[in-house]
Amino acid sequence: QAQLVESGGGMVQAGGSLRLSCKAPRNIFSVFAPSHMAWYRQSPGKERELVASITSEHITNYADSVKGRFSISRDNSRKMVYLQMNSLKPEDTAVYYCNQVRQDSSTYWGQGTQVTVSS
Repeated sequence: QAQLVESGGGMVQAGGSLRLSCKAPRNIFSVFAPSHMAWYRQSPGKERELVASITSEHITNYADSVKGRFSISRDNSRKMVYLQMNSLKPEDTAVYYCNQVRQDSSTYWGQGTQVTVSS
């Protein structure tokens, strides 16, 4: 079983919304709760880029391109991280990846979920 499992991707028209979810089924609470969690994305021909991150203290950080449109959150009791994406634009089209950095600095990635925004 994978360490991180994303879901919620799909196709949507510009201006629409999607909510991505990332589950950490193999984590125990004491491992997940202190982890730094993030969402990255990668579109064809481009490098993977940070979209949003959230610390164990729920401090969030966003890429300038998504500020005011995207919101990251986490539920430690469920070992879940979410990315609410509103006012989507065609340039948001990419594969979105969940990322975890644990207290011991080990890093994990999900398999990715495709988001396609049509104009």
